[in-house]
Amino acid sequence: MKRRLATSVRAKLLFLVLVTTACALVISAVAMLLYELREFRRSGVDDLAAQAEVIGLAVTPALQALDRQAAGHYLALLEADRAVTGAALYTANGSLFASYSRDPDVVALPPLPGIDGQYVEGNELVLFRRIVADGEIIGTVGLRARYDLAGRVVDYLGIVAVVMVVSLGVALLVSERLQRAITEPIAAVTAVARRVMEQRDYSLRAPKSSSDEIGLLVDAFNGMLDELGSRAERLEHSVREQQRAEEELLSLNAELEERVEARTAQLEAANRELESFSYSVSHDLRAPLRAITGFANLLWEDHHERLDQEARRKIDIIRGQAERMGELIEDLLAFSRLGRRSIEPVELDMAEMARTSFERVTRDVSGALPELRVGRLPPATADRNLIEQVWTNLLANAVKFSSKTKQPVIEVGAIVEERENLYYVRDNGAGFDPRYRHKLFGVFQRLHDESEFPGTGVGLALVQRIVSRHGGRVWADGKPGDGATFHFSLPREAADD
Repeated sequence: MKRRLATSVRAKLLFLVLVTTACALVISAVAMLLYELREFRRSGVDDLAAQAEVIGLAVTPALQALDRQAAGHYLALLEADRAVTGAALYTANGSLFASYSRDPDVVALPPLPGIDGQYVEGNELVLFRRIVADGEIIGTVGLRARYDLAGRVVDYLGIVAVVMVVSLGVALLVSERLQRAITEPIAAVTAVARRVMEQRDYSLRAPKSSSDEIGLLVDAFNGMLDELGSRAERLEHSVREQQRAEEELLSLNAELEERVEARTAQLEAANRELESFSYSVSHDLRAPLRAITGFANLLWEDHHERLDQEARRKIDIIRGQAERMGELIEDLLAFSRLGRRSIEPVELDMAEMARTSFERVTRDVSGALPELRVGRLPPATADRNLIEQVWTNLLANAVKFSSKTKQPVIEVGAIVEERENLYYVRDNGAGFDPRYRHKLFGVFQRLHDESEFPGTGVGLALVQRIVSRHGGRVWADGKPGDGATFHFSLPREAADD
């Protein structure tokens, strides 16, 4: 791994040096090539212009004397310059006076002169110059010469290629030696880091071979190893302490679970005994209560004519209280039986169940019935008989406490949430003081006087116990004179009993 990592760093450094050198050489070569092409064109134009000046001076007498032979002789002398491929001499009126072509089968220049100047035509340079004598144009000289720009570029690129190869080779040799001063300390740090990772030995240190940035890197790496070693010791100590704490916590949890199990068993036994006691007491109270009620009725039937008004009033009180005590016993028995009954969940149409329960509780109501508004109620999976009892108790409670309202209205609705459905029964009746809402669902707890709203105070306790056994919740909101709303929730999946 050390060799692979060192080679990778060395390769990156070599690549960086070679790319930098190559870029510098390419930029220099392009600049020199542009300069060379500009100088090649300028020198070619200057040479051709100088020859045109010389020829113009030489042929001036021949043009003035109209001596074509002499003019042709002067043009033929251009054969000595192998770059010139053709020449022509024109009179002042533009007619061809004399010409020369290196290739006899090729017409080097056109029969009419061009404008004073030069231009490139293919691989040749064409130049025209006016011949002036005594301030008067007496003719024009035209020259055509080779202009091998492509060949010049190819030659130059060949030279550049050779220079780049040699330069890159020298840069490669130099950088191969210089990069060791960088890669070897890095490789040493890498080797120490690998050993630390494999052996977890934070006492190892990387050797320092220089005082530059790499030396600072080595110092920082060694300082980091010191800090890691110190932290590793503290971490090991913390882990040992944590393990010891976890062992103690497991021991305490086991002991606590044993205590909870024991207390739970005791509580369950106490609840069973309490339910059994409540059932027995309620059941055993029926016989003497029936005797009290029976003898009170007999006393009334046999002797009411001989009793005065006060005695009759007292007998009515005995009969009324006996009847109320019977209702309390029945409610207490129902509350006791609820803990023994198993839940049999089925899918329920909650809207239909609410309407049926409302009809049942208002069957014996005298006078105008409350207005029932049933919203959209999602179905529920629960015990039919128990949920019917919930609707019956909540609706009976709403009917009772809204009975003294001029226009009583009872609203039934629901809210669908992710894990449960929330149902509610709202009335516009007497309401209650929210400070005492915690007493609503207790057995025999009442917030209104019995003379105002009769009842035993067990109905809401039954509702809470039924809903709790289904895994739901019960709560209420209200204000005095502003009605009350009773909520209960049921899980969207049936709860286990």
